Amino acid sequence: MKRRDFFKGSFALAGASMLGGISAPALAQKKLRIKFDSYVSESAGPSRLDQWFLTELEKRTKGEVNVRRFWAQSLNKVGEHLSAVRDNTSEMSLIAPGYYQAELPVTRGLEWYFRMNRADAMQLVCRDLYEQFEPLRKEWEERHRAKVMYWTNWYYAPLVTREPIKSLADIKGKRIRGYGVATEVIERLGGTAVPMAAPEVYTALERGVLDGVYGFDFITSVAYKLHEIAPYFTDIGDGPHAPSATVMSMETWSSMSPEVQQVCKQLVDEIYAGKYAEIFGAAAREYVGKAKAEGVKFSALADAEKARAKAIIQPAQTQGWIENVAKPAGIDGEKMQALIDAAIQKYDGKGTLKRPIEFATQA
Repeated sequence: MKRRDFFKGSFALAGASMLGGISAPALAQKKLRIKFDSYVSESAGPSRLDQWFLTELEKRTKGEVNVRRFWAQSLNKVGEHLSAVRDNTSEMSLIAPGYYQAELPVTRGLEWYFRMNRADAMQLVCRDLYEQFEPLRKEWEERHRAKVMYWTNWYYAPLVTREPIKSLADIKGKRIRGYGVATEVIERLGGTAVPMAAPEVYTALERGVLDGVYGFDFITSVAYKLHEIAPYFTDIGDGPHAPSATVMSMETWSSMSPEVQQVCKQLVDEIYAGKYAEIFGAAAREYVGKAKAEGVKFSALADAEKARAKAIIQPAQTQGWIENVAKPAGIDGEKMQALIDAAIQKYDGKGTLKRPIEFATQA
């Protein structure tokens, strides 16, 4: 895929199918037409999961639900999707909380690095917190009138640089593009964080404005062709990247028949039971092969350097959210983080989704 095509706008109107589905009486009901609105292209990692959900929803409801897909800001621009779902002008959307930090202070408590290892486990941590921590659920369902259908994330985000990174000392002074809390990681590790919109990153690398990129997930980095200029992809031991949520307006959810709601719940159960890991694993294998063929050099920091990085970032990053975001907003941050710790303990050791370097080095 050409870099310029990654966010190229496109949408598709999918027809009904005869596969699977709901009972015959439901077919007599008026068809429900909804718009799915995403700021990224249909080739992005989370889009693959969204596409599976939407396609299966149409198939299993035998056309009672019809979905128009609007990709790559073709309906709303970055930063507009949360309000569009809240106002029901878009019925479904992928929401990346990093773009809505003021509107989602509780959700920001789920954004951190260096606390766990596996992306598929992080998805389950977010699911449990949504069920267990009422302020998180209310933030979405009452404040923004959006029901989280399922949690997702952006897989893993290696440090992508023009020059090799062999130790934390090599990061110092580097100008690195960051996103969300990734910006804080860069600064704490001695780099200079440069806020920048994703479509501008390739040109900034090309012109030497940036020395590297962090907070760009692996699949997006390769699709954006960042490796043409910055071929060094370094695993710094930071864990999974950027929790996100695919949401539906509460008004749309309430308008669905009980049969359609049940289909949605079944699909979500399948996502959490392994479909997420299956879809992302296949995409990662594909993009690792492509990256290696196009000259990407995969490496990882030594374990001692990873441990140093973790000690620099945590628990300071999490505590910063408690002190600077949770307390001023009246959120019981200590309770939320205790629930997160328990969920990490429960799920992280069971996670299976490999990191890019694991795919790259396997026989």
